[in-house]
Amino acid sequence: MGNWERFVWNQRDALLAGLQVTLEICLIAFAAAFIGGLVLCLLRVYVPALRPAAILLTEFFRATPILVQLLWVSYVWPDLIGWPTTFYGAACVALALQSSGYLSETFRGAIEAIPHGHLEAADSLGIPAWRRFLRIVLPQVLIEAAPSLGNQFTVIVKSSSLVSVISVADLMFQSQKIVNMSYEPIEILTATAAIYIVIIFLISTLNKTLADRLRRRYALGRR
Repeated sequence: MGNWERFVWNQRDALLAGLQVTLEICLIAFAAAFIGGLVLCLLRVYVPALRPAAILLTEFFRATPILVQLLWVSYVWPDLIGWPTTFYGAACVALALQSSGYLSETFRGAIEAIPHGHLEAADSLGIPAWRRFLRIVLPQVLIEAAPSLGNQFTVIVKSSSLVSVISVADLMFQSQKIVNMSYEPIEILTATAAIYIVIIFLISTLNKTLADRLRRRYALGRR
């Protein structure tokens, strides 16, 4: 019990600071990935001239390991384009890039799952294409993709543990720092793992509750 108090409880401020950084990075990366994935999907589905580029970017983001992307964005991008200027920003960008590739495919699958009768009815009523997308397509896409969105957020949380490699002071960075000072990895790494488990459990539970509520409300399960 003494080790738990010394290496975990007494280091709670450092762990909480690292947890805050982890959550910030994950939320920023997920928001950016959501927008990026939606843009890639729309380009692929609705803009034939840009479809090859959208496919290439999507496959590149999905196929590249997150560690490679972290190092690439951190050390290559600043020399090429002068941005991002911080490792914190690089971490957000790298996590967002990979997830945007997966979310692009999620959104595309949701668009293809929309019954053609809905679109035909909109056309017969003379609804403009932009309004048809906002009022008919987008709501159904978001509801259909809700479970996958939550799953992708959990992937971002797990992948975020690698940002410590580029010296971002997240939860994993702080725990490694404590381990390097104390040479007692059991307690601190066990506590760190428990924190990640709790976060993932809460996200998964919230995601399932929200997805089930949306499906019941809009009767999507009857399709």
